[in-house]
Amino acid sequence: MPISKKPLINALNGLPTKQTPIWLMRQAGRYLPEYREIRKGAGTFLDLCYTPDLAAEVTLQPIRRYGFDAAIIFSDILVIPDALGQQVSFKEGVGPVLETIRTVEELASLDQNRLPEHLDPVYEALRKTRRDLSEETTLIGFAGAPWTVATYMVEGGTSRDFANTKRWAFSAPQEFGKLIDILVASITKHLIAQVEAGADALQIFDSWAGMLPEIAFDQWCVDPILRIISGVKKEKPDVPIIVFPRLAGYRYLKIVALEGVSAVSLDQTVSLDWVQRNLQNKVTVQGNLDPIYLLAGGDAMRAEAERILETLSGGPFIFNLGHGVLPPTPLDNVAELCEIVSGWQR
Repeated sequence: MPISKKPLINALNGLPTKQTPIWLMRQAGRYLPEYREIRKGAGTFLDLCYTPDLAAEVTLQPIRRYGFDAAIIFSDILVIPDALGQQVSFKEGVGPVLETIRTVEELASLDQNRLPEHLDPVYEALRKTRRDLSEETTLIGFAGAPWTVATYMVEGGTSRDFANTKRWAFSAPQEFGKLIDILVASITKHLIAQVEAGADALQIFDSWAGMLPEIAFDQWCVDPILRIISGVKKEKPDVPIIVFPRLAGYRYLKIVALEGVSAVSLDQTVSLDWVQRNLQNKVTVQGNLDPIYLLAGGDAMRAEAERILETLSGGPFIFNLGHGVLPPTPLDNVAELCEIVSGWQR
């Protein structure tokens, strides 16, 4: 594997780096005053996602402020159901609200032919961002995994127990599988298009993977992700792919065993010693500072960041959070974390 000018790409390819690369999930967002300023005049959240100049600007803001090793395009996992024709909105203080789909008959309303035109603003934002990034900074494209996207489509938003989605998946797997098939095909196309628009690497977010029992985890998390990776790699064999099966626990082993996975992103509940023994010898690992440590800052944040670095920086590793940056996070805490990581010496 040739050495890249991008440290994060080298880390994803298992190559040594001079220092630990760092980026943060939700590094572009409400904790940044410059983001809040743009958000005020952008219309709806989806308007912001679909306005290439604004989405590119928001993507670049944390790079200018903190010099992260990667920019992740500003978008959302729910652009897929929106592009398919499902009604999607974001309500302040509530989150995403979707018109529910709970029967196989309702799947007929989803139209994959809408995807290229509807999602072209995302690809234009990628092209604009790539032009303004340095050659050392990785540009990450992303999508939600089929299971996680399906939970929003079926529940109509966030959920505590995912009862409607699980009931459909468990009681009528062939019917539910048709929704998953639509999502596998749509997400695969979306990820390929992001690479063609300038993304150097991809991340698949399965935020609710850990909510599935064991057999269902294989059926609705592992298999669809494998199908997506296989489809992407067929067209873009060299693009590194990160998978984030949040709260999967020991079942991270099933993800790292999939052909084509370059890295796994770790949530904050995973044991670092277990990761070092069982995962890092197979793929690059990314994570996994609890976002609350970043919110708290001070000695607690430093001690935990150093513990992660001490345990994982000896192998292929990218520093990140176990989930996204929280809106009240102080700017100085993020700056201090970047200093801790960049200055780390084993």
